[in-house]
Order: sequence, then structure tokens, then C-alpha cells
Amino acid sequence: MHEELQQLLNCIKPVSCSHTGAAKAHLDDLTKPQGSLGRLEEIALNYVLATGSLKPQLKKKKICCFAADHGVAAEGVSAFPAEVTPQMVYNMLSGGAAINVLTRHAGVDLEVVDMGVNHHFPDLAGLIKRKVRPGSANMATGPAMSEEEALQALLCGAELAVEAQEAGYHLLGTGEMGIANTTPATALYSVLLDVPVEGITGRGTGIDDERLHHKIAVIKKAIALNALRCTTPLGTLAALGGYEIAAIAGFILGAAAARIPVVVDGFISSAGAVVALKLCPDVEGYLFFSHLSNEQGHRAVMEKLGVRPILDLDLRLGEGTGAAIAMQLIEGAVKIYNEMATFSGAKVSEKCGEQGC
Repeated sequence: MHEELQQLLNCIKPVSCSHTGAAKAHLDDLTKPQGSLGRLEEIALNYVLATGSLKPQLKKKKICCFAADHGVAAEGVSAFPAEVTPQMVYNMLSGGAAINVLTRHAGVDLEVVDMGVNHHFPDLAGLIKRKVRPGSANMATGPAMSEEEALQALLCGAELAVEAQEAGYHLLGTGEMGIANTTPATALYSVLLDVPVEGITGRGTGIDDERLHHKIAVIKKAIALNALRCTTPLGTLAALGGYEIAAIAGFILGAAAARIPVVVDGFISSAGAVVALKLCPDVEGYLFFSHLSNEQGHRAVMEKLGVRPILDLDLRLGEGTGAAIAMQLIEGAVKIYNEMATFSGAKVSEKCGEQGC
């Protein structure tokens, strides 16, 4: 599987800047004061560069919500029991979760992917079964996954991105569901980005001060216990991550290899993005970070990456909710780029020069 990973990484090429001049000139020629659409123009430009087309398409959109359980939940780091993970998967499959409402509103297709939920699901519409194991091991007592398991989950995510390309999708998004998954995400950030645990550990599903201090201690213990395994991005992912985070990392890598832009959701999905970036920095140009999570630490992570997310709505639900909302703005930006009239074609007078009109 290591050879498969290397082949995947070899397929990822950095975003070309060859269209930058032409795309900027087109944006400046649109019937508006230059730059007056602000970040929508920036988003449109980035989309053009990611797709490599001066006439980009954005019709079909999909979010994959990856679900898995975490052994570290046994340490009492979440306000909710692990049983909520399969319950929420069923809720998504029946159309009742926030991500269902928002994807319907945005015209985004949704698939839920069982990467490691501690439950046997029957065959259900909208559910993709890719379970590696029924939940990761407790990272506070040993590695969460073996490297082989982490690779399996990662390559599965990449495969789903390739399948999305073959199905004609133009924009992909990430989501996740897994009780206690802010704990492995925080551990991954701390090691991969070299940031202190205390500064980035948040309350997740709403834990109190006592449990927050306990959560910090658990994360520190897990990092110390697995330190010898955390010498590479893949080793760190296996030791401290989860199956859904690994799949998100692979989904991003696969999308980048296919030159499909990816909208990254919030705190957990960003951890998958960091793993992908550490494995292949060239994925950077294909990523849109959807929103600044209300989860403590996400701002520090975004600043560390030099990223300004599209939205800041105090969201902290996950599931892909922020990605679904941001996709609408990205689609709007691309429509502006593709459909708005130009000064050169619409006979609209441009700005007066220094000598007047």
C-alpha cells in the first residue's frame, strides 16, 4: 500500500499560474469597479487556477461525510457517549441532520461513508461501506491505528475522489461524524504543526472546565506515549488519528490528483487537510477552507497555515455544514466570472481617466 500512496502523491501536480494574468484581466473587465466584489473575485481566480480552465464548470457538487468511532472516547473526553455516532449516521441517512438540510438547499449531493463506526449498518441508500475496523484503538494507551490501517482508510478516501471525478463532479467537500474526534484532531495539530496542546484544545461537544483539563491531559499523554511513532506524517496519522480523518486526507489527495477543488469543512476536516498537506504540499492550491470554526484552536491552526477561511459564523457542528454553505459562495463567484458582462462586450463606459471623461 505504500507504493499505492507514492503513486497517488506522484500524480499530484502544483496548481499552474499560467492562467493568472488572463483570469485577472477578465475579472477586471467585468462591468464593475475593479476589485469591488472583493473575496468573490479571489475565490473565482483560485477556482480557475485549481481547475486549470479559463472557462471553468461548476454544476455538480458533492460532500462526502466520513464517519468513525474513536477508542479515546473511553477516556471521557466528550460530552456525548460513543453510541451517538451510529445514531447520527442513521439521522443523516434519513435526511434529518443539519448537513441534509444545507446540502438540499445548496443543491449538493451527500454521501455518508462508514470508515470505522462501531456498528453494523444494513445496506441503505446514501451509505457507502468502507469500514476498516469498528472504531480506532484508544490513543491514550497505544497507537490509534496501525500504519496499514491508516493507509487503507487514506487510499479509500482517494478512491472515492476519483470515483467522483468519473461521475462528473466539479467541486467536492469534506464532512465527518465521530464522537470524541476533536481529541485526535487536536493531537494531530499539535504534532504536525508544532503548537502547544493547551492553546488549541477546545470543548468539542460542550464539555465543562474539569473535563476540558482532563481532555488536555489525555492528549498530552497520547502524544508522549506515541512519540516514537510520530516521526512521519503517516506515522503520526496512524498513532493519533482516526479512520475518518485518514479518509478525509486521502479524499483531498485524490481530488488534487484529479484537479478537482475541495472545500474543507471545520476543525476535524482541517486536520485531514493538514495531514494531506504534510504528505504533499502541492495540494494547497486545490483547497478552499470553508469557515473558521468556533472550536478553540482553529484560528491558531488557520494562522499557522496562512489561511483565511471563507466564512466566520461561529459554527462548530462538523458534518460538512460549513462546506455546504461555502459551496454556494464559491458557485456564486464562478457564476460571476462566467456570466457577468464585460466592459469590452457590453458597451458600458469604464472609469474616467486622470484627464476626465
